[in-house]
Amino acid sequence: MSAAALAAPARAAAKAASGASVARRNRDGYLFLSPWLIGFFCLTGGPILASLYFSFTDFSLFNEPAWVGLENYKRLIFDDPRYRTALGVTLAYVVTSVPLKLAFALAVALLLNRNISGVGLYRAIYYLPSLLGGSVAVAVMWRKIFAYDGVVNDMLLWFGIDGPSWISNPDYALSTIVALAVWQFGSPAVIFLAGLKQIPPELYDAADIDGAGRFATFRTVTLPLLTPIIFFNLVMQMISAFQAFTPSFIISNGTGGPDDSTLFYTLYLYEEGFSHFRMGYASAMAWALVGIIATATAFTFISSRYWVHYGDR
Repeated sequence: MSAAALAAPARAAAKAASGASVARRNRDGYLFLSPWLIGFFCLTGGPILASLYFSFTDFSLFNEPAWVGLENYKRLIFDDPRYRTALGVTLAYVVTSVPLKLAFALAVALLLNRNISGVGLYRAIYYLPSLLGGSVAVAVMWRKIFAYDGVVNDMLLWFGIDGPSWISNPDYALSTIVALAVWQFGSPAVIFLAGLKQIPPELYDAADIDGAGRFATFRTVTLPLLTPIIFFNLVMQMISAFQAFTPSFIISNGTGGPDDSTLFYTLYLYEEGFSHFRMGYASAMAWALVGIIATATAFTFISSRYWVHYGDR
């Protein structure tokens, strides 16, 4: 018997052993993943698919879902003026709060990037509002600050100004929520700070040798190299802003008032689902919001090719 013939069974045995080892590792991997997989399919994937089905039904929690096709979506577009109001308020909130928040976060990150004593403590202090900003307690505090007898009007009285009740006036109510969003600048500021640390110092040395001032250095060196970080923060903050709920709910007592001036999309969705028990319509609103966020994110990605600069391009 030749040597090749003798080696063939050994190779087959080694291959079988290797396959058994891979199968055992895969089994162990899936075993460790099983808690997450069970949670995803039971608590996330299942409800997502159920809401997609309910969006095509007339469902009130107390009756069996009745198939109505696209009626809920048609009502969103053509027959619900309050839905359009909620959408307009949310878009106004997104286009004002996100740029202001990113600009403020970038300004703070530039200050914290300087070599000053105690900078670690300053970074912790500036990040603190992001840990507290989304909580109910801070929203309640914000409501007290901007009430007619709140801290803001007390300060204005020092200058002889009788300020309005900011949260009860439709002209100012949304601005107070935008201010609260800007105050939660800590998370994007930390990411901006990490991006600033990655910029090679020799580029600043070259700009200094060329006689560039601080503004010119920021415009020609810092800002272009920071555009990938700006893009990331823009996408994340925009998605978060579309889903804002707690500040509007607390400041308006869950009504979206005054005069629906703080009626966020998610607040109206909550009202339809859990106050009026129109779960089918609320599910359609949720999926419409998914479409709106996906469209806005896709537009941001497409536009990024014109203003985001990567080092390898």
